[in-house]
Amino acid sequence: MFRRFDKIAPLTPIVAFSMNLLIFGAGYTAQQFVQTCRDRFTRIGGTFRSTSKARALQASGVVPYYFDAERYDPDILGEVAQADALLVSIPPAFDSDPVLRSLSDAIMTAPRLRWIGYLSTVGVYGDAQGAWVDENTPTQPVNERSRHRVTAEGQWLAFGKRGSVAVQIFRLAGIYGPGRNALRKVADGTARRIIKPGQVFNRIHTADIAQVLMASIEHPSRSAIYNVADDEPGPPQDVITYAARLLGLEPPPEVSFEAATLNAMARSFYRDNKRVRNVRIKDELGVRLRFPTYREGLDALYASGEGVRSLGGNTMGEE
Repeated sequence: MFRRFDKIAPLTPIVAFSMNLLIFGAGYTAQQFVQTCRDRFTRIGGTFRSTSKARALQASGVVPYYFDAERYDPDILGEVAQADALLVSIPPAFDSDPVLRSLSDAIMTAPRLRWIGYLSTVGVYGDAQGAWVDENTPTQPVNERSRHRVTAEGQWLAFGKRGSVAVQIFRLAGIYGPGRNALRKVADGTARRIIKPGQVFNRIHTADIAQVLMASIEHPSRSAIYNVADDEPGPPQDVITYAARLLGLEPPPEVSFEAATLNAMARSFYRDNKRVRNVRIKDELGVRLRFPTYREGLDALYASGEGVRSLGGNTMGEE
């Protein structure tokens, strides 16, 4: 039994052109995309699995539909038929993509659909021992999560080749943005500076993810794969140190990787060590990153009050 939510229309936008968007998996990244690019769409639908998420979607002007790997609100079929763009942000369920498994026929025959974007991860490249990788680098995932992503990527690309819609794969680096960033972690005391010599991570601000997606929607390219990362891979401890400096706080003490207490998922991230090239989003989509490194990104977040609010509005060094 599905709980019905009123299918409200989105908040009245300033319409740049008429386009409907449907999002499968309206999580953090997708919601940031909606907030950034809402005025580019006349209607936005999104899927949920919890009542609280449905209410949050409604509050942001997104029409909510229940969807999981086993069942879905049948009303979503009408939304698929109206969609011009489809953004898939749901992780694969074992060895298959749940959206394709449930709705491939409806998507294939959707009359207006011209763009599908699948959000994947740079984790599909595996460990390059700190070397540079690009979209032509063979995928060699080192964990099960990323292996499932490679499978789902292949399923979506194959789907696109069978039909007339342009399918694009976006391999995202570590995501940060409003409400989810190193400033918050430093301010609430959860940040750690774990030192593994030679280790670098790649990252991307949600505002730059949004502009990459929007540029692709405006210029679809069949079977395109894009790395979505900023210009400067770097050691994770450097980001924490910079955030602490902005807040006027002492950074947390350094802890060696060997001595750090990490859960299995956190430890798995340190198995991948690579530098991700982002040339294609610039050359093919004309993207100019708003935040080319974590420093510009954290500067802007700090200016907006991130971290400072967590400290009650005061940081060390302020009068």
